[in-house]
Amino acid sequence: MSEKYAYIQGNKLKLAVLDSLIMIQRSSTHIFRHTDQLMGAFFQPIMFLVLFSAVYSGAIRTGSDDTYTNFLMAGLIVQTLAFGSTATALAVASDLKKGIVDRFKSLPMSNIAILNGHVVSDVFRNMISATVLIVAGFAIGFRPNADALDWLILIGLTVLLTLAFSWLAAILGIVAKSVEGVQWMTFVIVFPLTFASSAFVRPETMTSWLRGFAENQPITHIVDTYRALLIGTPLGDSLWISVVSLIGLVLVSMPVAAWLFKNKQTSN
Repeated sequence: MSEKYAYIQGNKLKLAVLDSLIMIQRSSTHIFRHTDQLMGAFFQPIMFLVLFSAVYSGAIRTGSDDTYTNFLMAGLIVQTLAFGSTATALAVASDLKKGIVDRFKSLPMSNIAILNGHVVSDVFRNMISATVLIVAGFAIGFRPNADALDWLILIGLTVLLTLAFSWLAAILGIVAKSVEGVQWMTFVIVFPLTFASSAFVRPETMTSWLRGFAENQPITHIVDTYRALLIGTPLGDSLWISVVSLIGLVLVSMPVAAWLFKNKQTSN
């Protein structure tokens, strides 16, 4: 009996993996077929980079010998990844609204495969955006001193950050009443977390009531980790705090999103 159960569970796992790979291919193909997504991945990070470096570089002091462009890059990368991950919420909400999920529901496929497709495709999209941003940064004076190990850690942290925010975004896409509602919901969460952090200015320059929040919230630790790996600022405890926070978010958001998605299908 136990062998039969193990065989059935093994087949279910294989089918879930195969279904997920098909959905990943579907969602990833949309990135290149929908030019608006591709243009957003390319031009949005460049626009933020040019805007911040041109407008604020002369007004903000970093408190070190680094230029503001060097200081800025870590914050812009994290902001780009955070906002880019919200594409999962829009994609999930769109699938639900258009009735595509009902078609998939009629097939013998894994429920979580659809979510896996959107989340993993966000990893690809964010890698493109981060690469474009770093290349553009080089063009306007960004000069990192990261070695090969630092870049490997940065890549791993980028994947983990995208997975964490994408699974959280998936929850928002499921519970939102409309595609339009997803946009403001994700904005309300991501905007204050990225701007009330060390992404663009040092927290000690902020007003007292905001400084405590900015110094201790997860995005600040993530930005500080990127900055330390890129330009060699003090790392402190930021790396392990970032990793633990992001893994914790994945472990909570992923099962919640899967349960909500399954329940959403049933209710339809």
